[in-house]
Amino acid sequence: MEILYFDTLTYAQGDMYVVASDEGLVYIGTPNAAFDEVKEWAKKPFKGYCFEENSEKLLPYKEQLTAYFKKELIEFDLPIHVKGTAFQLAVWDALKELPYGTTTTYGNIAQRIGNPKAVRAVGTAIGANPILAIIPCHRVIGKNGQLTGFRSGLAMKQFLLDLEQE
Repeated sequence: MEILYFDTLTYAQGDMYVVASDEGLVYIGTPNAAFDEVKEWAKKPFKGYCFEENSEKLLPYKEQLTAYFKKELIEFDLPIHVKGTAFQLAVWDALKELPYGTTTTYGNIAQRIGNPKAVRAVGTAIGANPILAIIPCHRVIGKNGQLTGFRSGLAMKQFLLDLEQE
């Protein structure tokens, strides 16, 4: 049976679960959410996997995330292991190209992936992003400059944007 390793990361906004497989990081949880959030999310992309708490396996991921939250790191070089549809993977790849400290719109992401009419579908794919900060969906805002939906809440989105601007 394949294993998803997990541990918690404590930082300014609280505690979050960090989850990885043997292939790489798979999920970063919503701050202060129960472990049930992780189990519910994993049902589809990692069906049949079991969970094991393992701080040693998660240490490299936690170290880079901590450095990011302390403004000591602006680019991650961790292996990631995301599962999604071809469309979701294309959107998430486009997000990874967004430079630190910048923002863009859903429409720009749709154009980047060659599907300019798919703005709403891009929003849905961004909402399904399992790895916040590292796949920087927080850098996508509404065309009017307003903050829009974020899996971990708008306060967390604002926190990440502010972190990168200071």
